Amino acid sequence: MNYETLSSFAQTWGLLYFVVLFSVAVVYALWPSKKSEFERAANLPLIDEEPINE
Repeated sequence: MNYETLSSFAQTWGLLYFVVLFSVAVVYALWPSKKSEFERAANLPLIDEEPINE
């Protein structure tokens, strides 16, 4: 196995790996049952809490 063969293999399967990984992340983020969890996380910085007394 020479460098060109190994390089071609790594480029092809690496690209496929990252496309699948990205697709899984997008499906996870857009899954309907995760909507309320992400909305809650998005609003965390906006929750009005009492100031900390120092």
